Amino acid sequence: MEGVDITEKERADTKMATLYEIRLIISTGDKREYTADEIVELLDRIAMAKDQK
Repeated sequence: MEGVDITEKERADTKMATLYEIRLIISTGDKREYTADEIVELLDRIAMAKDQK
């Protein structure tokens, strides 16, 4: 977000929204256990999707 100033509250809100998004992905999936590689893959997909917005 080059050239865009955001407040600390906006930064915290974004962080919490991302954490909630991860929680929803994990809790609504069929799997109950994830490997570290699977979690990293989920995080990468979220990050790439946010870059495209």
